[in-house]
Amino acid sequence: MSSNSKLGSPASASLPGEHFEVRQTSSTADYHPNPANSLPLSPARQALLDDIIALYSCQPTRRRVERYTPDCVYDDQFVYANDRYKMAGQWFALPKLFKESRNEGYEVVVNDPLLIQFKNEQTWVFPGGIKSTTINAIVSLSLDPATVDSDFIRVKYHKDQANEKDYSHTGPGFAFKKWQADKVAGSMDSEDVQAFKADARDEYHEDVRTYKDGKADAPLKDF
Repeated sequence: MSSNSKLGSPASASLPGEHFEVRQTSSTADYHPNPANSLPLSPARQALLDDIIALYSCQPTRRRVERYTPDCVYDDQFVYANDRYKMAGQWFALPKLFKESRNEGYEVVVNDPLLIQFKNEQTWVFPGGIKSTTINAIVSLSLDPATVDSDFIRVKYHKDQANEKDYSHTGPGFAFKKWQADKVAGSMDSEDVQAFKADARDEYHEDVRTYKDGKADAPLKDF
């Protein structure tokens, strides 16, 4: 895979998850993993990845959702969730939407101080077990600087890309993704989701800026 990935270096872990986004373009949409080529991870990083794979596999727990910071972002082709309450809604909804989700394999392709990136293959089985679909994606986990050297590493920004073109954060499509995340969390009658209600943000700031020395730079843009 020939790709161009970019992760900024926020000065403070106190900045919200939006500041930790990876912008990526690729010359191919072939994200089929080769587990034999997967980069090795430390025990703490492997434990994080194991929890993420379990979440994808319809095995949510509160402890696994706690792998994300309260101000985290989850970003895929259907949803943009910009806090842990909305994130919890997404993970705990999966077992209600699918009969099963099987991880067919993954390949870690980047293991940097603040970024783990892996190709992932997941088979989603619909209710009744009559139909299933297998999706290959590149998953980017931007790590929390405050916990990156701990035994329980947390994620600031989780991006799941199913093709070579990065996501836009403008227009009606993006507005729908945000609405979708709000709707799911708010409509779920689940004690597990409500356990994260305190993480809900009052509003989403459209103009995300990087602050340095008390001054705002230009808004983050695609590159």
